[in-house]
Amino acid sequence: MAGQTLKIRLKAYDHKLLDKSTDKIVKTVKQTGAIISGPIPLPTKRTIYTVLRSPHVNKKSREQFQTKVHKRLIEILNASPKTADALMKLDLSAGVDIQIKA
Repeated sequence: MAGQTLKIRLKAYDHKLLDKSTDKIVKTVKQTGAIISGPIPLPTKRTIYTVLRSPHVNKKSREQFQTKVHKRLIEILNASPKTADALMKLDLSAGVDIQIKA
């Protein structure tokens, strides 16, 4: 695992939770001595839903709702087994989805 590059992708609906999680990851990786690149903000995915306000009449009266998925990418260069162990022990927020690729 020495000298290997890890890519961590984080996704969340709340950007504040996402930023806190990225800060935790960056701090733990820097403590282990690995080189870090990021966090790199990736494009935010917006999904818009349009629904009728009234169930019977007024077709022109509509309401729109949206969901936003915020994403970040963190690259860890020269990852050691110590770095991997520290990342596995890390406790992050419940609303954050994490994908790790070697």
